Amino acid sequence: MRAIWKGAIAFGLVNVPVKVYSATEDHDISLHQVHNADGGRIRYQRRCEVCSKIVDYEDIDKAYEDDGRTVVLSREELKSIPAENSHEIDVVQFVPAEQLDPMMFEKSYYLEPDSKSPKAYVLLRRALEDTDRVAIVQFALRDKTRLGALRIRGDVLVLQSLLWADEVREASFPSLETTIRISAQEREMSAALVDSMAADFEPDQFTDDYQLQLRQLIEAKLEKGESLDTEETFGVPAAEAGSGEVIDLMEALKRSLEKKRGGGAADADEPAKSTAAKTAPKTAPKTASRTATKTTAAKAAPKTATKAATKPAPKTAAPKTAVRSARKEA
Repeated sequence: MRAIWKGAIAFGLVNVPVKVYSATEDHDISLHQVHNADGGRIRYQRRCEVCSKIVDYEDIDKAYEDDGRTVVLSREELKSIPAENSHEIDVVQFVPAEQLDPMMFEKSYYLEPDSKSPKAYVLLRRALEDTDRVAIVQFALRDKTRLGALRIRGDVLVLQSLLWADEVREASFPSLETTIRISAQEREMSAALVDSMAADFEPDQFTDDYQLQLRQLIEAKLEKGESLDTEETFGVPAAEAGSGEVIDLMEALKRSLEKKRGGGAADADEPAKSTAAKTAPKTAPKTASRTATKTTAAKAAPKTATKAATKPAPKTAAPKTAVRSARKEA
């Protein structure tokens, strides 16, 4: 990694010299524009609309236009702005992390100690750990004064730039102002569906399908040229999911649960399915596999308690009703 900026965190009267690195990177395949007739590269030119000449980047200034008046600002004038020359990350507050709205997060940067001794860096990190708080900071970077949050990731301090309050739009949708009635059964079913899909978030489990398929398309085109058959490359397209409005919400929830719990097995066992729906909040399945096991066991379980007593099913598969009946018979 290459440092993009150097400065110091001002923590009271303590200065913490740091180097700043971009913490994220773009993995998208880079594509450029070409003329579809001959494949020629499309390039943009900086052309002056007054003299029609192509202008080099070093000969370009910036301007602001207001009510028909234009103010041209040279690079030297822009560099004279005091905030632009500041290389200080000024700590202004320490706040609880939960008070930060994720909507405000913009970009993340790693901070590396930039001094012979990292003691001041470690001290600030320990202070954040001990108080369980996030430092709110102000700093200037790339022609802009920014608000930021300083927090810990492992042993490293991370600076996350934040949007200013007036940069976050308010959401106002008339469709949400009407009164919508949600039944208790619908809430129970939706909660059961959430439980059936519950898991710990592991980012490595997810992939950018579009970029993988774009790479597949590029490699196929390199191999076959204009004879490329996209249907052969990707296979028959999957059926499109219904995009219309859901008419029967309960039916959609039931089918979703059945799909997560094992599909056809749930269809064959209506009593078990209806019981699960009634008791969803208390007995919502912890895992799809456990529910599938119970459903399979329900199929294979004996029809009477007498048979259950003479020929008990395995502990992991026997229904609770059969076990209780067997105990009474005993």
